[in-house]
Amino acid sequence: MIGGDLFDFWVGPFYVGFFGVTTVFFTVIGVALIVYGAALGPTWNIWRISIAPPDLSYGLYMAPLAEGGLWQIITICATGAFVSWALREVEICRKLGIGYHVPVAFGVAIFAYVTLVVFRPLLLGAWGHGFPYGIFSHLDWVSNVGYQYLHFHYNPAHMLAISFFFTTTLALAMHGGLVLSAANPGRSRTDSRQQGTVKTPEWEDTFFRDVVGYSIGTLGIHRLGLLLALNAAFWSAVCIVISGPFWTKGWPQWWNWWLDLPFWS
Repeated sequence: MIGGDLFDFWVGPFYVGFFGVTTVFFTVIGVALIVYGAALGPTWNIWRISIAPPDLSYGLYMAPLAEGGLWQIITICATGAFVSWALREVEICRKLGIGYHVPVAFGVAIFAYVTLVVFRPLLLGAWGHGFPYGIFSHLDWVSNVGYQYLHFHYNPAHMLAISFFFTTTLALAMHGGLVLSAANPGRSRTDSRQQGTVKTPEWEDTFFRDVVGYSIGTLGIHRLGLLLALNAAFWSAVCIVISGPFWTKGWPQWWNWWLDLPFWS
């Protein structure tokens, strides 16, 4: 444990630790810089405030604060805060003697963010390829990047990411609905005035065996949910990092190989 007993304390229900301190440090500095950037103008409209990355002409060099330097420092602070939070989770896992599944899973989400603001700009040779920190400006960036490649929905990694995102929500809805239906059953069949008996996992397994012919089980559904969620974040990172550094044409053109298969002729 870094710092030993020095940082081994709680604030209310939250364990702090050394990496809890670094998380707060990076967060406070990052948020203060965002407020400072908003103060530079031109608006205090929460929807329109935007901290833009440097112009492409700056390449991979540091830019003046008002011309993208703020974005660069905020990115460092955000990455530092996210990584610190994950390492704080590692310390908690070590204290509790449990596996590192939570920090590893959060690490995939951090990987997706860092891919957007660090890896892809590095591969393209300019920090200006990162997305701006703002609500409308971020949405505009997503839309513009999509149109840069003609039709982003034809990106095969994007297809995988969206499929995993939707399947994650489907699995969570089915799992949550099943647990609630078992833990909060309807009225008793023999006496409508009495609440039904809370059901055990055997009833949950039986339900899905009757519906789809197979029950993944109480541990299995959580393994499946984690697998689906991690794949959603991973492939979303892949779909953007291959756009530009590895594929510069419109994504519909990528599928020409399918039309050229000998099968069709």
